[in-house]
Amino acid sequence: MSDKVKLQDKTFKVMIPANDIDKAIESVARELDARYQGKTPVFLGVLSGSFLFLSDLVRKINFDNRLAFVKLSSYEGTQSTGVVKQELGVDFDIEGQDIIIVEDIVETGHSMNHLLAYLREKKPASIAICTLFFKPEKFLYDYPIDYKVFSIGNEFIVGYGLDYNQLGRNLKDIYVIDE
Repeated sequence: MSDKVKLQDKTFKVMIPANDIDKAIESVARELDARYQGKTPVFLGVLSGSFLFLSDLVRKINFDNRLAFVKLSSYEGTQSTGVVKQELGVDFDIEGQDIIIVEDIVETGHSMNHLLAYLREKKPASIAICTLFFKPEKFLYDYPIDYKVFSIGNEFIVGYGLDYNQLGRNLKDIYVIDE
């Protein structure tokens, strides 16, 4: 593990080590166990960033579940475009199902707001949001973020599924731009 990595034109330094990420996910898994024991919710992973988080999370929970994925995009480089594009959707009936949306990061909330509207039309029994990172200072909506592994400031981060121009998703730690 290196304390710094270079991705294209930017250098990043470790912000959260892999071991700390693992412990925090374990804690959220216990919260989910308490709420969903005896149920079979659908984990809905938001691609591409949530894939590592979702993989580790479902291996730590102790209840039956189903998996599905949706692909949304709103980023170019280090900035959100503000325009949400949905490229994939849920390909089975979720009416009456408990849904747990798993996201890598919730910032402004535009992408999540788009997804919530899409899912509500399908009449699930419940919808919960579980995110690896939440940026409360940038969040523009009033819907609840039910499970937050980490709340952070406005820094741009990469690693553990999060990318910079499609690079860095494979990093085990979370890195922040090194100014």
